[in-house]
Amino acid sequence: MRHGSSTTLPEDAHTAGETSLRAQMGNLKYLLPHLWPAGRPRDRIRVVLAFLVTFIGQLTIAAPFLLGNAIDRLTAKDPGLALPASVAGFIIGYGFIRLVGAAIPQAREFLFSKVGQRAQRNVALETFRHIHKLSLRFHLERRTGGLSRIIERGIRSIDFLFRFLLFNIGPTLVQLVIVSVIFGLAYSGIYALVATLTVVVYFWFTAASTEWRLKFRREMNAMDTEASTRAVDSLLNYETVKYFNNEEFEAARYNSTMKAYQDAAVRSNVSLAVVNIGQSLIFNTGLVVMLLLAVQAVVREEIGVGAITAISLVMMQLYQPLNILGFAYREIKQALIDMEKMFSLMRVPAEVIDKPGAKPIMIDNGSIEFRDVDFFYDPDRQILKNISFILPAGQSLAIVGPSGAGKSTISRLLYRFYDVQSGAVLIDHQDIRDVTQDSLRHAIGMVPQDTVLFNDTIGYNIAYAQPDASQAAIEQAAKMANIHGFIQSLPLGYNTVVGERGLKLSGGEKQRVAIARTILKDPAILILDEATSALDSTTERSIQEALRTVSADRTTLVIAHRLSTIVDVNQILVLRDGSIEEQGTHFELLQKKGLYARLWEQQQESETKSLPTAESTAH
Repeated sequence: MRHGSSTTLPEDAHTAGETSLRAQMGNLKYLLPHLWPAGRPRDRIRVVLAFLVTFIGQLTIAAPFLLGNAIDRLTAKDPGLALPASVAGFIIGYGFIRLVGAAIPQAREFLFSKVGQRAQRNVALETFRHIHKLSLRFHLERRTGGLSRIIERGIRSIDFLFRFLLFNIGPTLVQLVIVSVIFGLAYSGIYALVATLTVVVYFWFTAASTEWRLKFRREMNAMDTEASTRAVDSLLNYETVKYFNNEEFEAARYNSTMKAYQDAAVRSNVSLAVVNIGQSLIFNTGLVVMLLLAVQAVVREEIGVGAITAISLVMMQLYQPLNILGFAYREIKQALIDMEKMFSLMRVPAEVIDKPGAKPIMIDNGSIEFRDVDFFYDPDRQILKNISFILPAGQSLAIVGPSGAGKSTISRLLYRFYDVQSGAVLIDHQDIRDVTQDSLRHAIGMVPQDTVLFNDTIGYNIAYAQPDASQAAIEQAAKMANIHGFIQSLPLGYNTVVGERGLKLSGGEKQRVAIARTILKDPAILILDEATSALDSTTERSIQEALRTVSADRTTLVIAHRLSTIVDVNQILVLRDGSIEEQGTHFELLQKKGLYARLWEQQQESETKSLPTAESTAH
């Protein structure tokens, strides 16, 4: 959620399983400010008018009594009472009220639709923003398919909740009161009692049976989320599936989840049939009792024959919203289940937050200092131990070491994806915990090892660093990254779509797009996180030229795997088990004949034995 938002979430979070009524009502309270938005008087007027129109519509319950009076006039023993004009007036009145009743829902839709859709959009936006604020730890552990389905179901249920809570349950209760009063005045209190008792028993049965059915809906949601997760995960790893001929294995995994969903859906549908039969039994029993009472009253000449028609039509008219009330209660409860996980996402706290009053970072030259830094992802496993170094402004520093030494963790701390447990990370003598994350990340550019592109055009992906950049600026960045010529050779040029995660481009082409994007960002500090380790030697040498261009006159931190790419940096740190083992230039470290020298010798031997390969480009 946005900082300073007027809406707050209840504290009793339930991330799975059943939620208490208090927690569910807390979720609804979170939605109310969106229904009655501050600073939007027109929306509030729309809500008020929608309420008025809805309650005026309940007066249409009087229509059957007009028709009943018309029948009484026609069947009266005194011919003088059966005046055609009088009967026609009752019938025309009946038709007019029915017409008003049909127009009411359309008028309500006209008034409320804009408010409901805006509320839905705002909650979706708050959820989207909040998820982007969550820590890297959360996103590394997430399951994308399941996450998207949770949000989709939660957002979809908002408009439904607004409509049925406001325009069905309340008006139906008002209609019941009106019916009871009219029955009591026009006929007898016994009719009002039977009608009220029918509705109360109907509602009790609906509530009790719905609570029984909710476990089946939860099973359906769990299997739906799992099926979506497996499908998205499999499709994202399409090439891996093909590499291992595992299409049928993936299909079997997906089918097993869909089978579980199918079984839960069958149980849910069967239980719904049981509920519907019970509801029909309760209502029709009440209707039969009232008609029997009315027939006896007609025989005793206490009421006219038209009363039977009026009572029957009134009960049927009451049954329509009552039937929807039963459906609405079920769907409201199920919608709350759908929203549970979305609300639990909204309650996940951001691991890294700005301090109150944090100011934008002031970049002078971009010097970096790690001062006695300790860090761990899990308390049982220390990653960095008492790391201290200084990277002067405008110079370059490379960090090398065996896998798991903590190299990439240093770049993540600098970007403030995590906060250190002790010590401090400083840029131009400012502790990065004291400045805003937005300004910090604006000052840093990253070229990662695994470049992931959006499924959009090459131009869009380069311009992502600066969405309002001109085409000339985009092309200039591409030229500096040595990719402009390649882009121009494509039939659609900068409008070429790169595919899911950029799969239509080769590794070298994706890296050049990433470099162009970073050039366009024009950061004071540059991080190269093993930016060429996944490329062949020929492509690597080409990419190195572009990297030298982008890193010129910038403070540059290089996370290196291939030591041949860092021989010219100003300083090299050698990490082992989270500690700095050696520090110096390439030649100084070779003379020490320590860990760096051994790594250098191993890589030189490996490169001597291996034959150069030519990069294959797929479009």
